[in-house]
Amino acid sequence: MANAHKHKLRGIRGIDDATWDAFDEATKAASTDRSAVVRAWVDYFLHRTNELPERPPAGPWSTRPPE
Repeated sequence: MANAHKHKLRGIRGIDDATWDAFDEATKAASTDRSAVVRAWVDYFLHRTNELPERPPAGPWSTRPPE
């Protein structure tokens, strides 16, 4: 199919919209994207690398949204 992705879609549950949007802002500030950051943390968690993923400097996204 012309517009089918080559990778399966993986859903992440339990993240509210405000947090997901803040994560998007933070990854853009770090010149990357959410998928790349999630993959890097999964590799770190599985001990496939010892290199911690870099974080952007603190920004407006660093404050937890009210519950």
